[in-house]
Amino acid sequence: MKPAPFVYERPQSMDAVLALLAENHSDTKILAGGQSLVPMMNFRLAKPERLIDINRLPDLNYVRLEGSEIAIGALARHADVKDSALVAKHAPLMHAAYEWIAHAAVRNRGTLCGNLCHCDPASEMPAIMLACGATMVLKSKAQTRKVAAADFFLGLYETAVKPDEMLVEVRVPIAPPGQTFGFMEVSMRKGDYAWVVVACLATVSAGKFTQVALSAAGIGSCAVRLADIEKTVNGQPATQATCDQAGQLAYDKIEPFGDVANSAQYRRDLLRTLVSRTLAQAAALPA
Repeated sequence: MKPAPFVYERPQSMDAVLALLAENHSDTKILAGGQSLVPMMNFRLAKPERLIDINRLPDLNYVRLEGSEIAIGALARHADVKDSALVAKHAPLMHAAYEWIAHAAVRNRGTLCGNLCHCDPASEMPAIMLACGATMVLKSKAQTRKVAAADFFLGLYETAVKPDEMLVEVRVPIAPPGQTFGFMEVSMRKGDYAWVVVACLATVSAGKFTQVALSAAGIGSCAVRLADIEKTVNGQPATQATCDQAGQLAYDKIEPFGDVANSAQYRRDLLRTLVSRTLAQAAALPA
């Protein structure tokens, strides 16, 4: 199939992009990597009236350290983020997750910001942003505003980006000394969208879990923080028993969706196992 007719814009500056967005067309999409948008257009699952191609704005292509955060621009490709020494050093959870994200051809073209705006329920990076406490920088002709990851992902393919705004940057806090991480995923094959993914950041102090951040994707309309489980784990001994109890709590409290690929019950079982294993990984417990 081919996409429905649309107007194609290729602005040469950020000001021009924001001016186009300010016109408030009923359905405008930003085109960066296009690895999700273009297939959806070809199948006519998405029918934007206008595309704004931002690939002539090289100033948006960066991964750099700014104070206590890693700043990642809207045109930074997945491959560049994955290979960044800054990300490997200061955001090791993000670096580890990239071993599971997409395939080389997709990573070479797709962008992190585009992925986050797409907000696919089975995508790993929204869960990583939630666990890390990342901040999204949104820009319009009128203002620049910052939105916490916890307030950015709203539902199925829905984010806090307004029609006249563009996600221009993601800011990821650098990992403090002593912070550990865990990441687990089950998918049909490595690189495909996740059936269930769990991400964890934690500190283990005096043999106990502290500052635990847990998030998951593939279980609902968008990635979520597992706040109730975090509260249960914080302050508890960093033992396998604690990890297993957390997994059981996830099983008891969360009702994932089912689809043609997997039943809700299977995802529930996966979630229990992955929560337990991800916490154990963060605590460096024997496998």
